[in-house]
Amino acid sequence: MNHTPCFALVAAALLLGGGLPPPASAAPARLVEQAPAAITNIAPEVILVDFGRVAFGNLKLSPPSNATGGITVHFGEALANGRIDRKPPGTVRYAVTNAALKAGRALVIAPPPDKRNTEGQTDKHPPAVRTPPEWGVVLPFRWVEIEGWPGELRATHIHRRAAFAATWDDDAASFHCSDVMLNRIWELCRYSIKATTFAGVYVDGDRERIPYEADAYLNQLSHYYTDSDKQMARDTFDWLMKHPTWPSEWAPHMVFMAHADWMHTGDTQWLAARYEALKAKLLLDRVGPGGLVRSAERHMKREDIVDWPQKERDGYVFTPVNTVVNAFHLRALALMSEMARALRRDADAADFAARERQTRAAFQKELFDGARGLYRDGAGADHASLHANLFPLAFGLVPEADRARVADWLANRGMKCSVYAAQYLLEGLFENGQSKAALELMIAPGDRSWRHMIESGATITWEAWDLKYKPNQDWNHAWGAAPANLLPRYVLGVQPLAPGWRQALVRPQPGALAFARGKIPTLLGPVLVDWARDRTFTLSLTLPKGMTARVELPAVDGARQVLLNRQPAAAKQAGRRWILANEVSGQVTVELK
Repeated sequence: MNHTPCFALVAAALLLGGGLPPPASAAPARLVEQAPAAITNIAPEVILVDFGRVAFGNLKLSPPSNATGGITVHFGEALANGRIDRKPPGTVRYAVTNAALKAGRALVIAPPPDKRNTEGQTDKHPPAVRTPPEWGVVLPFRWVEIEGWPGELRATHIHRRAAFAATWDDDAASFHCSDVMLNRIWELCRYSIKATTFAGVYVDGDRERIPYEADAYLNQLSHYYTDSDKQMARDTFDWLMKHPTWPSEWAPHMVFMAHADWMHTGDTQWLAARYEALKAKLLLDRVGPGGLVRSAERHMKREDIVDWPQKERDGYVFTPVNTVVNAFHLRALALMSEMARALRRDADAADFAARERQTRAAFQKELFDGARGLYRDGAGADHASLHANLFPLAFGLVPEADRARVADWLANRGMKCSVYAAQYLLEGLFENGQSKAALELMIAPGDRSWRHMIESGATITWEAWDLKYKPNQDWNHAWGAAPANLLPRYVLGVQPLAPGWRQALVRPQPGALAFARGKIPTLLGPVLVDWARDRTFTLSLTLPKGMTARVELPAVDGARQVLLNRQPAAAKQAGRRWILANEVSGQVTVELK
């Protein structure tokens, strides 16, 4: 069976000089030649080449006409004492190979293949995604050491052949704000999404090169906010429908992916073709008489994942009625009801909505501890973990009267979860008036933030906060890039309100920032945002044709009036926000003073 995704078919068609056109669904990846950032002689006949950032690829050497003989080439993601680390920790990558130079002849230098990330389907895991054989083996690396190169190695002699999505547009998105570290985090995460498009579908990292549903959804969100392509998410979705993975909560992520596609594209035809298959992702086969999802022993021991790695679960207590699993079930029911209504499956929409209401009531009755104002880990458990509360908050399940208390509790607990769950923790904080706390967690000192990745020299986000939390982690995991979507969605404040971006929400959340500006790609064209805050709050907004926006501004002490293009505008204050009475379009300036 061929496990190579459709982008390889495109390459094959090109190599064969035509024939059948590539599939309409192809989201191809391609190799891009990159010059080195630095070349240094570090020992006699040993040259260190730095390409500036990690990318998946291999090398092209173009030796001069007088260069002959054998060379040894080392590839690495990590340095140790000024040399490529030959024994890096975890699954941080290192490889070595030998090659023979032939005067004036270009050659491709590729590392040996890795058995694990090229393996087919087994009884333990789905198949790895294979890259086109005509590329040669690719791996993630930043540095190259060459031993035995004759004479001077010039930049014209060596290029990295880096694999990226062929559709990637570096100018599609931007973000800049008053905090230097947040700007660095944005760029780290934006580039992480670009670099991990190498396989043509979203994979979990180089160790396995397998799509997983939760990884894919987080990757999809960040891809949407950093580039204009929507096809790679679709190809990943279809791959996962054929090759699902094992965790309980990963199945509802397929519903999340389909809903995100619909909101960002407005395409009901694509959704309709996959709608019936999505029903199997709702965990309905595990629903008990009271409406709540129940977990058997095998679910509790293996499939109910809560967070990953296991040590990131904040002491979670597993029970037959699991709060996190049921939170995912509830969110998936709500989204399925919306999509069923859009597809005019009215009976389904009503059924999903009724199930959601019944289950939500049982969820609140069985799992919420009113005395503490927190959710327990499960029915019969006394322990209230971070996870039992962050997911209900992110999914809008916490009753309105209790949201502020739960959000405050979460903000004060800190980052007691993985880089995966951090997506939902920060969403919940941003959605519930805790933008300052959310941004502080991103840039917090210590080893549980994106600041730590930056200060450790990362150029692609990691699988975990640090090696001590996951000793076998790899250093090229897109699920660790949540700020790539969180910063534009919440700090710039731009999200779709209607499918296909016909209507947007623009609700900047500044936290402690003085200004922010950026560009958000959408199906209709880019949205440009530029806001500044001192004693007033001023928002400059440019919307593409065909889009309207509901604008909400953060309250400023002493402000009493909203101006739209310097003219008084109807608006009402709701808590700490001012909401314009009428939607806007085109290019506008909104000021609160």
